Amino acid sequence: MKKRHYLYLIVGLLCSVLSYPVAAELKIGVVNILKVMDKAPQVDSANRRLERDFAPRQRRLVSAQQEIKKLEERFGKDAAIMTESQARRLSRDIREKRRDLKRQQEELQEDLNIRRNEELEKIQKTIFQVIQYLAKADRYDMIFTEGVVWASKRVDLTDKVLKRLRRKKR
Repeated sequence: MKKRHYLYLIVGLLCSVLSYPVAAELKIGVVNILKVMDKAPQVDSANRRLERDFAPRQRRLVSAQQEIKKLEERFGKDAAIMTESQARRLSRDIREKRRDLKRQQEELQEDLNIRRNEELEKIQKTIFQVIQYLAKADRYDMIFTEGVVWASKRVDLTDKVLKRLRRKKR
């Protein structure tokens, strides 16, 4: 029984000694994707594009909200002196405008989410292309982007990726 324990011990030691040179030859890098997404110039450009593209619709919604508010104030102030049919008509008009505004807000939010996802997909594709380029150019065996709890500066490629993205942006 003791011989078997020694055999396991020897095999374990041999495996650890023989695997050390293999592990020493691996070139591994880490990229903090959250930091890249936070600081990449492509993200800022995409956000500005989205704001510019959706600003007119946003202004129309604000204008519609102000119009509804004015109608509600008018109804609150003049309801006592209006005829019943005028009050009913104004109340119906306010309800319809609220419903229309809500529908427009939902459509805007849905369209914005779709466009934001499209932009995000393009950015992610660009980031992964840059990471793959760096991996091939610098001959990395493996690059991690998620699931890393800690990485030393020696293997952290985040700043290299950001630098390359800035160059690519120009």
